[in-house]
Amino acid sequence: MTYCVGIEVNEGLVFAADTRTSASFDDVRVYRKMHVFEWPGERVFVIMSAGNLATTQLTLSKLQRDVDDPNASRSLRTFSHLYEVAEYVGEMLVASQARVVDDAQQSGVNVQSTLILGGQIAGERPGLYMVYPLGNCIATSPETPYLQIGESKYGKPILDRIIRPETSLEDAARCALVSLDSTIRSNLSVGMPVDMALLRNGDLKISQKMRMEADTPLYAEIHDTWSRKLEAAVHSLPRFPWEPPQEREAPPAGLPAMPPRRVPSRQDPGDAQGQQQ
Repeated sequence: MTYCVGIEVNEGLVFAADTRTSASFDDVRVYRKMHVFEWPGERVFVIMSAGNLATTQLTLSKLQRDVDDPNASRSLRTFSHLYEVAEYVGEMLVASQARVVDDAQQSGVNVQSTLILGGQIAGERPGLYMVYPLGNCIATSPETPYLQIGESKYGKPILDRIIRPETSLEDAARCALVSLDSTIRSNLSVGMPVDMALLRNGDLKISQKMRMEADTPLYAEIHDTWSRKLEAAVHSLPRFPWEPPQEREAPPAGLPAMPPRRVPSRQDPGDAQGQQQ
């Protein structure tokens, strides 16, 4: 399973994704689900994926092939608008699924994938799209300024409560990490390490990029602080009428120590760019 979230605020875009991929109960691996195509000063795109890994890798290979071909009539470098890029990526996704769908149907394997595409082209503001397996796509809106793919239900509440277009880029990034942390805590099929990237409006390149393990100091502090303050908030809620008055006025008792986090997964082998920067 997978969990990826993209957030659009006035200051730019936030991307965050886990890296756990499971082929079976005892075959758990680490694969990058966040992929960057970047031409600084001209355009930058980030693609996050959920679903069949082979389909995703084939789609990304097709996109890279067209980028590397100077005679290609269409590629990530040729479009003038982000929605055109989303349509093109959708076409590549459908073609990749169709290539293996006949054999896969006979074996009962689901070859569908869903993508989140975000980025900015010079002359436009940043944008965020979800690309469905059928190739169609939707964009974020002021009412729903975020998109999720994969195991989304555990990480949705904080996004609904906090994220607004006027939310700062860094606060949106913290919400994305809490959203992932909540999902990892409640679902074993989503796991560390976590990749995060920020695209600030006008930078036309990835502004910040990090890979975090469970014991990365920043992630560990966010994990512990959120857990303790959430528990403290429950203790501070209004008391029921039948509770003794003295209990209502008494300060909350000291919080117990948090349980240990799960052992971090293996890092993406041979991938130096994914390390914390």
